[in-house]
Amino acid sequence: MEEKRNIKIPHHVIMEERSVLSVSGVMDIDSFDDQTIVAYTELGEMLVKGTGLHINKIDLESGDLSVEGNISSISYSDQPAAAKGFLAHIFR
Repeated sequence: MEEKRNIKIPHHVIMEERSVLSVSGVMDIDSFDDQTIVAYTELGEMLVKGTGLHINKIDLESGDLSVEGNISSISYSDQPAAAKGFLAHIFR
């Protein structure tokens, strides 16, 4: 059984023209649709809101997330990452 690493992934947010969002340090995705993405990062829960949101890339090994669409807001809360998020339920 593979042991989980306790290595912190640096958290960076890069937004280009409010239409392309690149995030590192993503630990899990809780939920997503074309208007809202809820992701857990090293710094807490991150909420991305907009219209026509589309996840282009999600790699939980490296912690990378790439989103396209009309991004209207990014906000954080201090909620820790859930033990099992959305993707964990899909890939049982």
